[in-house]
Amino acid sequence: MKEYNAIVVKSKAFALRIIKLYQMLNQKHEFILSKQMLRSGTSIGANIKEAIRSQTRADFYAKLFIALKEASETEYWLELLHESGYIDNDAAFQSIYSDCQEILSILAAITKTQKESRL
Repeated sequence: MKEYNAIVVKSKAFALRIIKLYQMLNQKHEFILSKQMLRSGTSIGANIKEAIRSQTRADFYAKLFIALKEASETEYWLELLHESGYIDNDAAFQSIYSDCQEILSILAAITKTQKESRL
């Protein structure tokens, strides 16, 4: 249960960083990609919270797998925003990108464990 608490805390902190990045990107008049990033980046934690309150093991796994897919999508939007020059601070990009990859790793490990225990 300890790793679930860690991912809840990390995903919420990440969502708050995504919101701040979204606000900064809007000041640069970038609205399309940043909106996609905002949607997927905040959805990670929401799906994790839903998973924790799930009624069945299958629902728990499904919600965590959705969170994993949203994290992967967020990683993609971050890459596009950086490579297109909207996120031009390399240190800031590396910091939030690293957080995203850490969340991806944790979710991948949890879903793998859940999948193996279902077999």
